[in-house]
Amino acid sequence: MYKIQTNQSGTRSIEISEEHLMTIDKYLLFRDLIDSNGFIDELVLEKLKLNIRSLLESENGNDKELLNLCFDVIYHQNMKAFGLQQLVILYINWKELCQD
Repeated sequence: MYKIQTNQSGTRSIEISEEHLMTIDKYLLFRDLIDSNGFIDELVLEKLKLNIRSLLESENGNDKELLNLCFDVIYHQNMKAFGLQQLVILYINWKELCQD
């Protein structure tokens, strides 16, 4: 289990499981999500939500892993752009560890 900080002051956080990271990887949710400027803002978070919504509609909402990711992380009340940035960093580090 991992924990990401979701605001700059460090007063809010979300717990991220290995399953959440595997679901992100399975659906390539971060591929082409961030523009070339590299900034993650609320528009990027909204784009991710729309992409996931589209996936859920195509799956008829039957993918439990994707639904868990939504409920536990993406649509968590503390998730903001800063939190998404931390999640992307965690995912990159996790992916590098998995490849070693």
